Amino acid sequence: MSSKSLGLELSPAGFSFALASGGKLPLVEAGLSLPFAPGMLTLSRREPNITDAKGFVAQLKEAHLRLLTRERAVNVSLPDAVGRVVLLELEARFRSREEGLDVIRWKLKKSLPFDIGSVQLDYQILEEKENGAVSLLVSLISRTVVTQYEELLVEAGLEPKLVDFTSFNLYRLFTPRLDLAEDGAFVSYYQGTMTVLIFNGGVLNFYRSKDAAGEVQHLFREVNSSFLVYGDQLPGQAVSEVFCMASPGDAESFRALVAEASGMEPVLLDLERTVRQGATLGLDRPGMHALAGALGAALRSL
Repeated sequence: MSSKSLGLELSPAGFSFALASGGKLPLVEAGLSLPFAPGMLTLSRREPNITDAKGFVAQLKEAHLRLLTRERAVNVSLPDAVGRVVLLELEARFRSREEGLDVIRWKLKKSLPFDIGSVQLDYQILEEKENGAVSLLVSLISRTVVTQYEELLVEAGLEPKLVDFTSFNLYRLFTPRLDLAEDGAFVSYYQGTMTVLIFNGGVLNFYRSKDAAGEVQHLFREVNSSFLVYGDQLPGQAVSEVFCMASPGDAESFRALVAEASGMEPVLLDLERTVRQGATLGLDRPGMHALAGALGAALRSL
């Protein structure tokens, strides 16, 4: 753990840096969000994402200098669309982390549309059951994709430390509130992506992330479909509370959409209640919201 932590979020639209320090409410000491030139970053699960490496490195170098910090170790938030997330049930526990990786590779070998040997894989144990079975959260990303990001960040003078998907970093921002609801759902609309995470007994048992940019009806269908699929897959496991998050300009309309799609009145989460900003930062609500993915990444080391 560190007293200060630097987070970086990358997306096709642009990037954000956030420097935070710990406390009951984390303090945002510095932050900025800047756009990329159109087409500089194109999302793909198989091919390198960054089309203009020189321009990418130059922009990150300049932005980092503007933060006026010596922190170079950085936690990185990448769009969910560049990798895969799988919730996996295994019949028996394993003796070591390496054995777990081997078992997961064998289990997923035939169900994924790419060579399991070409991906970087990590997992987290969600639940160990009395019968010996385990529930796992598995994240996968092509080595070709993640290696390009890491190499260019190093070229920009940064030291990539922890890499995660944006949806989980958004969840991390609101963990103190969300953990109070054991059977809750977290629905976010961020950077044009809709994500639904549903928990039962405090354990994640449903994940869905979709590009939902565009018409409101498309976004409604994606949220509504997620709750219907959850009900079909896990009948009898009711959702007791729904939480949602969107940009300040869309927050109220998104809350109403989630209410209609889920059949429940959701709690609208406010980033400004979970973090403080330094007195000299002076960001308005949209400016703070733009840092959400980077802030969630920074919190991993606080």
